[in-house]
Amino acid sequence: MIRIQVRKTLSMSEGEKALQIETSLETGSFTAIYGRSGAGKTTFLRLLAGLIQPEQGYIEVDGQVWLDTQKKINLPPQKRSIGFVFQDFALFPNMTVLENLQYASGNKPDQEFIKQLLTMVSMEKLAHRKPTTLSGGQKQRIALARALVRRPSILLLDEPLSALDQEMRHKLREEIHLLHRQFQTTTLLVSHDLAEIYRLANKVLIIEEGSISKSGKPDEVFSEKRLSSKIQLTGEVVRIVPGEVVYIIEILTGNSIIKTIATKEEAEQLAIGSQVMVFSKAFNPIIKKL
Repeated sequence: MIRIQVRKTLSMSEGEKALQIETSLETGSFTAIYGRSGAGKTTFLRLLAGLIQPEQGYIEVDGQVWLDTQKKINLPPQKRSIGFVFQDFALFPNMTVLENLQYASGNKPDQEFIKQLLTMVSMEKLAHRKPTTLSGGQKQRIALARALVRRPSILLLDEPLSALDQEMRHKLREEIHLLHRQFQTTTLLVSHDLAEIYRLANKVLIIEEGSISKSGKPDEVFSEKRLSSKIQLTGEVVRIVPGEVVYIIEILTGNSIIKTIATKEEAEQLAIGSQVMVFSKAFNPIIKKL
């Protein structure tokens, strides 16, 4: 279990505002952090990593206290078991892909594990290339591998896919999903993308006005207030729930989630990420794969 209670005063355009977060996370969970720009999402991740110091707070990870301002305990970032993936990749340009991972792994690199990570992110053939010769998607794959190379207790992802095109976002989203299933690392993801959140997270924290305004499973947090009955919509399948008779299909269209039903035969033609059109005929929703 991870216990977090932090308070930090932020200087914003409208003046000073307190970021005050109190929550707990299960070990091995995947939590999305959602909220408008400037709400404090990235600051929250940096507080966890020890890159920013709070006025007061307490952080305990699997029984180890990382921060206790009352007892003057404050582990530096290098002593916190954290992997951090930034929006801008933050790779060393003078090092090869392999050297970036070796450097991040510490004094005694586990060469076999590094090789395994490179294979998992499909970068083993580019191990001796430098970051400046790689595409944005390739750089992000290396950033993910580098963040995992020390087998951290917590993986922090700060909008890691925001600079990529839609096709690459979908591919890397699936890779993040597979990596999480493989390593079961407790993960926190800052994202504005509901498709990412539905695909990856089992819990969502919505930050508004400096605090958590709502938390729960993605469908609990988003679906009710965003449920739409509009017809002739295009969207992306984010969840397929099998039932005894019919399947429930959840589809992201714009910034809304809609739910509809499909037969087994219709559902078997769909997959997470499928682009579809939803339209209504005699009040019965019909899904057509694009």
